[in-house]
Amino acid sequence: MINTLDTGLEREIERRSGEKPRLCFQCGKCSTGCLFNFAMDILPHQVMKLAQYGQKERLLASHTIWICASCETCTARCPNDIDVARVMDTLRAMALEEGVKPAERNIPLFHRCFLGNIQATGRISEPVLMGAYKSLSGDLLSDIGLAVEMLKKGKIKLIPSVVRGNREVRRIFKETKS
Repeated sequence: MINTLDTGLEREIERRSGEKPRLCFQCGKCSTGCLFNFAMDILPHQVMKLAQYGQKERLLASHTIWICASCETCTARCPNDIDVARVMDTLRAMALEEGVKPAERNIPLFHRCFLGNIQATGRISEPVLMGAYKSLSGDLLSDIGLAVEMLKKGKIKLIPSVVRGNREVRRIFKETKS
């Protein structure tokens, strides 16, 4: 049972994201609109409440912060204009920075592969992204049939294209990592 408020986490979330979890009055519209709430161990409105109570360890170790798809449905439904998706993203970043073992092993791996692909070419190349993800996850063959079908239909290209402003993309990555 949680009996005391610890505003340290709430202040940190506000400093990093600009969002104020304390504005949440637990209407639950974010949670009922979430497309992935069935898979979450803590619903989005409960994340806001736990943030108000300073339950950092519980939030950073949760499945919810990794299952959130950042689709922003929760954000669009919030009557107090809290960007719930941004709070989730902030919690994910905090978990990675603090070395918290992710509750969902493959989602952070996919996240790293996705960002690495963008950093390298300036856009997503499905074969490169999935090749990196599948080899690092150790799940090489589970979607091979789908990949073959997509190649046959010309839905994916084997050779990745590079954007013109690729240097700018790399600069952005370099500046935001500091």
